[in-house]
Amino acid sequence: MAQRDPVDEAFIAAVRSLAPSRVDARITAAQSTELFDAQAASRHLDLAARWLRAQGEGFYTIGSAGHESNAAVAMALRPTDPALLHYRSGGFYVARARQVAGHDPIRDVLLGLVGSVEEPIAGGRHKVFGHPELAIIPQTSTVGSHVPRAVGVAFASDRARTLGVLAPWPQDAVVVCSFGDASANHSTVVGAVNSASWSAYQGVPLPLLLVCEDNGLGISVPTPPGWIARTYGDRPDLRYVRADGSDPAEVFAAAGDAAAWVRRHRRPAFLHLTTVRLMGHAGSDVETAYRSPAQIAAGYRRDPLLGTARLLVGAGVWTPGEVLDRYEAIREQVRQEAEKARTRPRLATATQVMRPLAPHRPDAVAEAAARAGEARAGMFGGNLPEDEPPLTLAQSINRTLLDAGARHPGLLVFGEDVARKGGVYGVTRGLRKRLGARRVFDTLLDEQAILGLALGTGLSGLLPVPEIQYLAYLHNAADQIRGEAATLSFFSQGRFHNPMVVRIAGYAYQKGFGGHFHNDNAVGALRDIPGLVVATPARPDDAPAMLRTCLAAAAADGRVCVFLEPIALYHTRDLHEPGDERWLARYAPPDRWAAEHVPIGRARTHGDGTDLTILTFGNGLHLSLRTVARLAAAGVHARVVDLRWLAPLPVADIVREAEATGRVLVVDETRRTGGVSEGVLAALADHGFTGAVARVTSADSFVPLGDAAGLVLVDEEAIEDAAWRVVGSVRRSGHERG
Repeated sequence: MAQRDPVDEAFIAAVRSLAPSRVDARITAAQSTELFDAQAASRHLDLAARWLRAQGEGFYTIGSAGHESNAAVAMALRPTDPALLHYRSGGFYVARARQVAGHDPIRDVLLGLVGSVEEPIAGGRHKVFGHPELAIIPQTSTVGSHVPRAVGVAFASDRARTLGVLAPWPQDAVVVCSFGDASANHSTVVGAVNSASWSAYQGVPLPLLLVCEDNGLGISVPTPPGWIARTYGDRPDLRYVRADGSDPAEVFAAAGDAAAWVRRHRRPAFLHLTTVRLMGHAGSDVETAYRSPAQIAAGYRRDPLLGTARLLVGAGVWTPGEVLDRYEAIREQVRQEAEKARTRPRLATATQVMRPLAPHRPDAVAEAAARAGEARAGMFGGNLPEDEPPLTLAQSINRTLLDAGARHPGLLVFGEDVARKGGVYGVTRGLRKRLGARRVFDTLLDEQAILGLALGTGLSGLLPVPEIQYLAYLHNAADQIRGEAATLSFFSQGRFHNPMVVRIAGYAYQKGFGGHFHNDNAVGALRDIPGLVVATPARPDDAPAMLRTCLAAAAADGRVCVFLEPIALYHTRDLHEPGDERWLARYAPPDRWAAEHVPIGRARTHGDGTDLTILTFGNGLHLSLRTVARLAAAGVHARVVDLRWLAPLPVADIVREAEATGRVLVVDETRRTGGVSEGVLAALADHGFTGAVARVTSADSFVPLGDAAGLVLVDEEAIEDAAWRVVGSVRRSGHERG
């Protein structure tokens, strides 16, 4: 592999002209040697990535060239300090891996470049920097979406200790998170830095070292000179430290000082490294299209690898020739490993690819869901919920969260208004008093920050139950679930998990109050996320078992669950007539939890009618059960199936109940396009169902204010009309039916 790049040639030429000068007291000769080896390995890995790509054997060419000063950051930290790394962190990864015996970072990275199943973190699914034994949490982020998670990990490092929960990091760990200058403008980073400062302002321990590697470019778009310092350099609750990335001794000293300050004060700091990007954005990037030859050449002179060579020669540790000999020896080592890597096995089947997404231990989940906490009686103050009168949906969720708090000492409930106020709809009322302010607390108004906190605390041994106040508020932060939460297990082969149960108040039918933002019925953005569990309880006798299942799946298997709660049913008491109280239910005592366990992906059937099967969920269950009573009076007997789980759908139950009558009506309160009914109908078609099928849905519309809401939502009349059409009846109350 005789790879020669202009960056390569420029470095070699510059080293030949170096001469002894002085010793830099900020870094020892041994440290300089260690730093050079890590930087050179990272450089040759970048060159190997392009060579492998040219051979059709490599699949990733975004490199770290010019950013290798981050190796000095790794050396200034401990190998037990959790790290969430920018994708130009090759130097950091090599330096960190060499701090822990038995690791070969060159082999790791090369196996990732070729997509081999033997790569130790992602197993060929992506080229990422990560390893549990190195405390490096894998990230695929290109726009800083991992930074809110880093804030959560930093928050959890002290919170877990105060709750008596064993975290995977040492008590005095510093969380390091790196990103680029272009990403520093992204809303996720801006929000994360704001939430870190917000927490520090209130005295909340947050040992977080943010590292902005400022190379002045976002692919081809320049960052205005001085912008990062202007934006982040003068914040009272964020210590700012700056270092020249081309001067490795300065980086080593600045990183060491910043890390020590964070470790001592448990407050966030911002390390601003002015770096340079060499070799373009990626292998396909034609840098000369937007940068002049003079600009590119100026970058060569700021090469951090050259800076370390200058230290070694200046101190008389090596001659220029010895530097180049070492450089070429590392090139040969990388070449030999690259030749081996290109022959290693790759993912060969869809089953292999998807294995980290699959449910793992349903029996363990069932066992965990049926177990009550030993401190249960004390949690409820002796007034056990099974001794209360029948409960509403909101009350049943509330009691289940208290039960979960008794069972899981690391359970956290947080979000906007959830603590003192008890939530907009009172669902979390009283939890703060029972569980304490360290476990139930209010957050700032930022859904990205809320979900990032859940990501980090779940990763750190706690069991987060964040609340998103309304479904419409989720969408500006959905990537924290899609791009961060759901991918972690996939890109770490299950070696890392961020268990969580995200409670979301959603759906419509609030009699026109609040308009779209309080009546959002869009769930398509959740249903297509691989591995995500989406539960939607409608009845107070289903919600506790389903919530216990989600919490158990999170704790036992690291699952990410969304618990979609129908706002309109929170305080509903009646079904058919005012005062019938048929939408209330008693809370089951623990000795019934095992028998009443609800596995993920299992529906519930109401009734045994033989004329029609109605498949529905959420508010649709209430509407359908009311409609079925009128149909029965007219001689049509239907069964109603509450799907309960929107992802994964209860396909086996859907097919079985459809075959029982041969006629199906899907009642879907979400939209006609992108709604749940499309998946249900597809499942029936996939399994060869040949009976009559119809659906009624809400319109492809946002939900307006007032009575106009009823114009676009499913109603009982539409359900009844569709039911008659499906069963093919010609009479109802003496009238012809079309």
